[in-house]
Amino acid sequence: MVAIVVIAHRPLASALEQSARHVYSRDPACGGYRLRALDVEPDADVAQLEQRAREVLAEEDDGSGVLLLTDCLGATPGNVAARLAQPGKIEVIAGVNLPMLLRALCYRASSLRELAEKAMAGGARGIAPVGTPQQDQKPASGNDDLARLQDQQ
Repeated sequence: MVAIVVIAHRPLASALEQSARHVYSRDPACGGYRLRALDVEPDADVAQLEQRAREVLAEEDDGSGVLLLTDCLGATPGNVAARLAQPGKIEVIAGVNLPMLLRALCYRASSLRELAEKAMAGGARGIAPVGTPQQDQKPASGNDDLARLQDQQ
């Protein structure tokens, strides 16, 4: 099963991990985590951070690959993540948000490429204007993923 690692400015990575665990605490299908968070301190040594990230990726990868989510390109977490990318083994997505992570957790049994696509779609769908009537607007919380998993069981 594809592992998911979040590398972001402190405390975003661990906050996203804790939020995902909270949302899926009662859902064994999405709650069987292979999820790790790497919070990046403001004064982080880039070489040490990259080494630590490589260690985490090696620990988590069972051969299915790793989806590496980061907050923004051009900053330390995103730059380190970009250096770790290996097509087909380690896919990197910048712009992580909670809907993206929730979607990724529910589809982590997919192939790495499909998981990356689902995660990006979930993240984009989670960004929507509020208070403006829209046709076909659906909640971005990941509840559609929960319903899908419950139907499969």
